Amino acid sequence: MPLQFELCPGRMIGGSHPCFIIAEIGQNHQGDIEIAKKMIKMAKDCGADCAKFQKSELEYKFSKRALERPYNSKHSWGKTYGDHKRHLEFSHDQYRELKKYAEDIGIFLTASGMDEESFITSDTFLAYPLDPKDVNLSVIRKYQEEFPDVPIGYSGHEKGIYITVAAVAMGANVVERHVTLDKTWKGNDHEASLEPSELVELVRAIRLVETAMGSPVKQMLPCEKTCHDKLGKSVIAKVKIPKGTVLSLDMFAVKVGEPKGIPPEHMQQLVGKKIKVDVEEDDSILPLAWMRYKKK
Repeated sequence: MPLQFELCPGRMIGGSHPCFIIAEIGQNHQGDIEIAKKMIKMAKDCGADCAKFQKSELEYKFSKRALERPYNSKHSWGKTYGDHKRHLEFSHDQYRELKKYAEDIGIFLTASGMDEESFITSDTFLAYPLDPKDVNLSVIRKYQEEFPDVPIGYSGHEKGIYITVAAVAMGANVVERHVTLDKTWKGNDHEASLEPSELVELVRAIRLVETAMGSPVKQMLPCEKTCHDKLGKSVIAKVKIPKGTVLSLDMFAVKVGEPKGIPPEHMQQLVGKKIKVDVEEDDSILPLAWMRYKKK
C-alpha cells in the first residue's frame, strides 16, 4: 500500500484515504484579491479540499530580457511580459490575507512556488487545454511501479471531468484542476478550467468512484441474496446416477435447480466420492447424497 501521511493538519493522503482534491486558482484571479477570495469560497462550496495559487519571485524565475520583452497577447495585462506577470502577482501580505480568509471559511490553502527547484510525483502537462489522446493516463500505473511507496497525483489540463475521474480510478491520491468563475475571462488558463458547476460534478464523481472501488475480495453481497435464492446455480445430474456409483465430473451439469443442491464451486470435491442414493437425470445433487464429502 502506498505511503500515507498527513498532508495538511488533520488530512491524510495515500493508502486508503480519500483523494485530495485541489482547486487550482493559479492566476485566474485577474490580479484582484476580492476575486481571489470569491474563488476560494467557490472551491470550498464545491467540495474541494484545497484552494491553490501560484507564487513567483519574478526576478528569480525570469531573466531581465525575458521580463522586458513586449507582450501583445489578447490575454496580456501589460505592455511587457514583466508588467503582465507583476499584475497577476500578489504580495506576501496579500497572501497572508488570503490564507486567513481560507482558514476562516474552513478550506486548506497553498501556493506552488514557481521559481525554486522542487519535486513532486505528479502526472501533469504544459498544454491548455490538453487533447485526450495526449493524456496517457497509463503513466500513473508506471509511476506506481517505479515509486510504490509514494502517493501519486494527477494535474489535469483537459476539458471536462471524465479523464480526471479515470485518474482516480487508476489510483491517483491527489488531483488538481484549474478552476474559474467564467471560462470567457481574459487569461490563458480559463478555457481549460472548470466552472463551479463542473467542479461540483467532479467532486461528486470522484467520491462516487471511491465508494464503488470497494474491496478486492469477491463475495456475495447482502443485496444479492434475493436474486441468488431465486436463480443461484446447483450441481445437477447430467445422467441418471445409481446408488453406489463413484462420481466423476462428466456426470455433472450446472443449472438453476429445485431444490437447491451443492453449489458449483464445490463440484470438484464430489469427484471420486460414492453416491449413497439413486439420483435421477436432471435432479439436484443434495448434500446428504454422497459419502465422505466435506465442505471446505
